[in-house]
Amino acid sequence: MSIEFVTPGANHFEHADDAHTRAKAAALGRLRALLDVNDIQAGGRLPPERTLAEQFGVSRRAVRYALDLLEAEGRITRQQGRGTLICDARAGTLDLSTQLAKLTNPVDTLEARMAIEPQLARFAALRATQADFDKLFEAAEASRIATDPISYEKADAAFHRRIAAASRNPLLITIFDAVLHVASNRSWRHGRETAHCINNQARYADAHRKIAAAIAERNPKSAEEAMRTHLAVVQQQLIEHAFPRPESA
Repeated sequence: MSIEFVTPGANHFEHADDAHTRAKAAALGRLRALLDVNDIQAGGRLPPERTLAEQFGVSRRAVRYALDLLEAEGRITRQQGRGTLICDARAGTLDLSTQLAKLTNPVDTLEARMAIEPQLARFAALRATQADFDKLFEAAEASRIATDPISYEKADAAFHRRIAAASRNPLLITIFDAVLHVASNRSWRHGRETAHCINNQARYADAHRKIAAAIAERNPKSAEEAMRTHLAVVQQQLIEHAFPRPESA
């Protein structure tokens, strides 16, 4: 009697890696949501890893990965004998955002976004679900119908966050969140509102819809190019606003 050894093919490992990536992203997203909506106050304790894994429907390894990232961000701390404790990270995060805003400017932030977001759009085109597509088009429409600069800014941030979430890459999502947090610093709000106009809003909203369409068509190249083109236009508008050309005599 002979024994056959079956060697898993390359696709087996690709599917396994993809499933684990989705599980890590799911665990990180659920934990962030838990912290962001203040279901657990600072100083409170998160449930054990086993409980979180069962609640989220993922492996303990995925939960542990998400907890590692949140601990690195200063949002939680793990202490032997006490478990996983929630940190009061809001003050520290805002303080860091303020410090970074003093060292940079909106144009610097756009450069950082241009280095990150085209790849996020590319990954989203490869990994997004139908639910992601629906949310992207909803967010694009919200940016179109916004009635003032503040509501547009919120809709715009929501659209770009949707793309980041659809990329299913926890590390890139964390980096993107940090960049966007700096970009939303209040000390820059006046400049953003002054640069805003209804013509730009319509143009940006149209770009949002094109990006969403490319992602929904699962065309990573088009999604990447559409995002890069959109951010380049936004960057040019910021530069022209910050450094207006002198009027000719």
